[in-house]
Amino acid sequence: MNNLTEIEELIKIISKLPGLGPKSAKRIVLKLISNRDELIKPLAHVLAQVYKNVSRCTSCGSLKSNLNGCINCGNIKEKHNKICVVEDISDQWSIENSNIYKGYFHILGGNLSSVGQRKEELLINSLRERVKRDNIEEVILACSNTVEGQTTAFYIQDSLKNLNIKITKLAQGLPVGGEIESLDDGTLNSAFKNRTTI
Repeated sequence: MNNLTEIEELIKIISKLPGLGPKSAKRIVLKLISNRDELIKPLAHVLAQVYKNVSRCTSCGSLKSNLNGCINCGNIKEKHNKICVVEDISDQWSIENSNIYKGYFHILGGNLSSVGQRKEELLINSLRERVKRDNIEEVILACSNTVEGQTTAFYIQDSLKNLNIKITKLAQGLPVGGEIESLDDGTLNSAFKNRTTI
């Protein structure tokens, strides 16, 4: 790959994606190059459209389209009295796919980790505003069962303590160090049904 700086740069970028390292990135790049018209051209087009039109909602943390707005915030047909707080959009998708929860979602966009995630970036003030505005009666903290996840849950609980609402967290079935998105439907179902008041 001497003098192919574009390829080296592409491998570096792809290897930054979750679950991929340099070897996997090289295989992906070779596959893309071998199928230029079928893969690279449409991929470049779709990535440009996503970059241009899709961003994170500053109210709920979900993805929103510049054309259609936020699906989470735009769901005004159904009124709910509870909101489930998750760390990432993949956590929301896992819970939605399990069909065990009907209510609003609030996506933090991470957790209070030791690598410097700032509290302002986690949309916790926005969560407080949504709870007040939407007359929420219960906030379900569905943070990962890691030190960072539980620190984040405790901070949120402390931030909401003066709002006179029920705050619960997911219960049994959530292993220590477990990530929400990797749990099966049965485990998620048990965690929601047996959630406890904090």
